[in-house]
Amino acid sequence: MASLVNLILQWPEINMKEIAENFSKFACNAHTICDGELRPLGTGLYPVISIINHSCLPNSVLVFEGRLAVVRAVQHITQGAEVLISYIDTAGSTMTRQKALTEQYLFTCTCPRCIKAGQSDDIQESAILEGYQCKDYQCNGFLLRSSDGKGFICQRCGVVRDKEEIRKIASEVKSMLDTVLMSSSAGNHQETFFMYQKIETLQRKLCHPFSISLMQTCEKLLEILMEQQNWREALAYCRLTIPVYQRVYPGFHPLLGLQYYTCGKLEWFLGDTDGAIESLTRAVDILKITHGTNTPFIKDLLLKLEEARAEASYKLSSKDEYQGLSYTSLRHS
Repeated sequence: MASLVNLILQWPEINMKEIAENFSKFACNAHTICDGELRPLGTGLYPVISIINHSCLPNSVLVFEGRLAVVRAVQHITQGAEVLISYIDTAGSTMTRQKALTEQYLFTCTCPRCIKAGQSDDIQESAILEGYQCKDYQCNGFLLRSSDGKGFICQRCGVVRDKEEIRKIASEVKSMLDTVLMSSSAGNHQETFFMYQKIETLQRKLCHPFSISLMQTCEKLLEILMEQQNWREALAYCRLTIPVYQRVYPGFHPLLGLQYYTCGKLEWFLGDTDGAIESLTRAVDILKITHGTNTPFIKDLLLKLEEARAEASYKLSSKDEYQGLSYTSLRHS
């Protein structure tokens, strides 16, 4: 990037090293500015925010209100305790998170989650989030490599899954992912959708039900279905992702709240008012903590919830009135 700037400006006095250092500082300290639904809008430098350290188990979240960066606590922070946010998506194994932090921010995290690396709980969590499905699909056990290295043993039912079988399916998934990326870049949406469906089918045979890669595939399918306005199928995939979100994110995480929000909007549009009220209420409970209560996004969400409740109340009163009229007619007849 420094060479490109040098080529464009062609200033004899330009200092390549200084430009490269500034780009490096920018990469480590810049923040992606997002809207209320965490869709990226741009990039900004916020010196005070850059001072805040990272944790994979943060006590605060960073959100944006226009260009204003706002840090909100998602749990009680005692006086004198450090305010911590997450620099990365924390859904992933310790190894995956450490790799992302090392490559992007050049440090090794020692937060309460990361110091458990290699312990039994951490090994189990990694095997669930990034490991394989038991051969018995009715079993939700996680797999660990056998002592002879020839297979993977389910830690719940003891069934052994052959290493070669796993390698074959994993290779097929990788090949299809490479193909779908080419199809997507070419703008062939229908073919992309069918390819992701095939990938999902294979991943359900390969991956644990709470697998991050399976969740990401379902998110891709949800995104395509929303673009195609196939609301019913989109709702089905949205509901599929929520149990995984509940597992991989803490209770007050904006992504979990936004998934409830999406689910609630779809349910309401499709006429499931009671389901919409439940989903939107859960969204409000989370997002009023992460986003505050005075932003246009939250005000709109609260208005949607109020309208859904009013609609449910009207339907209930209309039903009671109809039943009352039917009973009166029956008595007179």
